[in-house]
Amino acid sequence: MSDKLSRVSALAVVLAAGKGIRMKSELPKVLVPVAGRPMIRYVIDALRSASIARIVVVVGYREELVRAELAGEPGIEFALQSEQLGTGHAVMMCRGQLADSRGPVLVVAGDSPLLQAKSVKTLIENFSESGAACLLGTVDKQDPTSHGRIVRDDAGKFMAIVEEKDATPDQRAIREVNVSTYVFDSQQLLWALDRLTDQNSQKEYYITDCPAILMAAGKSVIAEKVLQPCESMSINNLDELASVEQELQRLASTR
Repeated sequence: MSDKLSRVSALAVVLAAGKGIRMKSELPKVLVPVAGRPMIRYVIDALRSASIARIVVVVGYREELVRAELAGEPGIEFALQSEQLGTGHAVMMCRGQLADSRGPVLVVAGDSPLLQAKSVKTLIENFSESGAACLLGTVDKQDPTSHGRIVRDDAGKFMAIVEEKDATPDQRAIREVNVSTYVFDSQQLLWALDRLTDQNSQKEYYITDCPAILMAAGKSVIAEKVLQPCESMSINNLDELASVEQELQRLASTR
């Protein structure tokens, strides 16, 4: 652990409330096994390896199973999202923990078992040095299909996340993508959550709207390509599960 990171007290929020309908399992999605272990275990390991001691896990669907899986783990707290009303709504359920935090808040998906501790450390260190209200971790993806694109101005400054369904043909050609890995200033995040709305076709609250809310208020939001390509691999079906398991084996063989 670097001296810089040791001086930073970060809180992690892990989104783990979903069912994962396409996984053909009655388990909460984050408990579906990946190479023999519940996928959330890889996320927790990465956070611990990045020296994050306080982790809030947002639970929902069959919450008792996720709580049981992580029972007795030091530094883990839970927040309940009784209705799944979007990623922003999930983070809203952590208001109590956010209110007593004064450092960076890392928000990650619990179904991202390829999250890398090195990336987490870099994100937090860069955020703490930047003075920004929010830092998005991004990555260039060979096939960006289904991901939100990172739109920048001519000077390379972050402008927006544009979801694929809303993107122009030129924007769809962008390879830099959002992979739902964010660092926020805790109090700025609370401020943005207070202004988040569900005015969209799904009637849900999206964490992806928080950077735009902060920018509209003149606050600094930056995006940095510090994630590794493997961290963009998601698990939404059994084929993707198999691909992630292959990547885990590959990474293990290179260590």
